[in-house]
Amino acid sequence: MGLVNSRGVAYKPAKDVDLSPTSSEFYLTANVKAPRMVGIVVKIFAWVLEMRILGKLLLYVLKANNLIYKLIGNAEIEESPVFVPSHPVEEKENEEVKYIGVALSETEQVQEAVSCLPSWSDREVDSLNPSFHRWTIMDYSRAYRSRKITPLTVAERFIAAVSESSKPPLNMSFFINYNVEDILKQAAESTNRYEHGQPLSVLDGVPIAVKDEIDCLPYPTTGGTSWLHKLRPCTSDASCIQYLRLCGALIVGKTNMHELGIGTSGINPYHGSTRNPYNTSRICGGSSSGSAAVVAAGLCPAALGVDGGGSVRIPASLCGVVGLKPTFGRVPHSGVLPLNWTVGMVGILAGTIEDAFIVYAAISSKIPSHQNATLPKLCFPLLNSSRPIPSVTMAKYGEWFNDCSDDIRICCSNALDKLQKHHGWKTVEVTIPEIEVMRLAHYSTIASECSTSLSSYLEKLDSSQLGWDARVALAVYGSFGSKEYIKAQKIRNRQMYFHRKILAHADVIVSPTTGVRVNLDTIEV
Repeated sequence: MGLVNSRGVAYKPAKDVDLSPTSSEFYLTANVKAPRMVGIVVKIFAWVLEMRILGKLLLYVLKANNLIYKLIGNAEIEESPVFVPSHPVEEKENEEVKYIGVALSETEQVQEAVSCLPSWSDREVDSLNPSFHRWTIMDYSRAYRSRKITPLTVAERFIAAVSESSKPPLNMSFFINYNVEDILKQAAESTNRYEHGQPLSVLDGVPIAVKDEIDCLPYPTTGGTSWLHKLRPCTSDASCIQYLRLCGALIVGKTNMHELGIGTSGINPYHGSTRNPYNTSRICGGSSSGSAAVVAAGLCPAALGVDGGGSVRIPASLCGVVGLKPTFGRVPHSGVLPLNWTVGMVGILAGTIEDAFIVYAAISSKIPSHQNATLPKLCFPLLNSSRPIPSVTMAKYGEWFNDCSDDIRICCSNALDKLQKHHGWKTVEVTIPEIEVMRLAHYSTIASECSTSLSSYLEKLDSSQLGWDARVALAVYGSFGSKEYIKAQKIRNRQMYFHRKILAHADVIVSPTTGVRVNLDTIEV
């Protein structure tokens, strides 16, 4: 059917699309049409995809059946392409936020963030209580300042915990690489600063893990592979790592990830499959799997990830932690593997919103990291006000919100009810058109950019050095051409218009992060 029905749809102009809750726009449910495979079948499928003639035929069928040609490649779209997700800056004075001056240093930005925190974040933690408790950044900072514990002691306990978790029976596979000598050296320096009453910030001595997609000395950057670091050596810290070091953060190693970031399970054939701390027989999602898991396990209050299509938010959801993908251009991207230029951004995984906020303050830039990006002023929410963030309006597209399993729908609906009951937030119904089209346009974009970014490396590589799922993904990625990429950017323009219109009357758009629970009983390692 897909072979003969690849004529493209003609989209009406975006300005003529009804976004009201009574809109007649049809909600197209995602229906990924691809074989589900394990074992030898995956290998055979990859071999066929890599064949010159049969592979092209199979790829055509797959793309046609998944409506790539109908909804993207052959579609008639009036709007011009927009290549970066940069919105016009609309500065509005707001008494509920603090505007951050352009001259402030990273440590000063962190201090400004701390000054915005609510007073209840000053609670004391009993370090001798044996019950499990995730220490926050402020917990560490207070314990260090009061001399209840030192960064060196924390580092020693951290190393022991990681060592234990890496062995049977746990085999958690949190990290691809961690250097005991480097961790202890950083911790000793931080301890010395506290002894002299000169900590750099509240982040001084606080353990922070880094996804192995971000350059961070003394470690190689593998991108979850067995080979990339040999072709692309790491010679310096990424900008976001430099900022964290200026604040005194204790960088504790490179976390595990899905190979090349092109999957959402976190299962890695070379570095092990990161297991979910809540249930070690379940996955923790990806591709920033290790970063989510170390936070969920309480080893670090925060970690860095990179998110191009949910790679921070999906594992955050499955591991029950906070996941933040910042505004495009807000966090410098230098020193990060350029797997997808216009959708991939450094993100934060943290145990609490406050911890995500503090790390965000440390790594945020006032100057756009992308030459075509425009940024509003850096501003922080005043969480310490008598009524923080009042009168929030949440936009909800019912068809999309409810397109998930019943338990998730009920849980998320209850969350909205609590926000309304306890904080006075209100929900407004809207229509977000062409969501499945947006998903396919995003896939076309990330596939094209990743394939182009890796092309010079893949030319020198024997395919046997790639995992089987990566080989399948890269074969599909390489099938996208310039027409599909340009059409996808036209769809980006339409979606940016739709979202601007909706957010003119609402503060946030709400939906479940993941639509199903991961009901895997075992993980193949």
